[in-house]
Amino acid sequence: MPLVIAPQNRELQIIRIAADDKTKKHLESLGIIVNGKVTVLSSAGGSVVCKISEGRIALDGNLSVKIFVR
Repeated sequence: MPLVIAPQNRELQIIRIAADDKTKKHLESLGIIVNGKVTVLSSAGGSVVCKISEGRIALDGNLSVKIFVR
């Protein structure tokens, strides 16, 4: 399921990132990698605030629909 509709406060595994190479590299530099762990803290209007490792990051609707988790 896309990150934008993922349940909140559950640790999820990133299974796919459907973006171009430039965007994937940028996300990797932020710690968002395939097989990585992510926890959705809040979601509103397509924007998602999530926890990656010990940090928090906000993703807009364009990115949050391209990151698939389970």
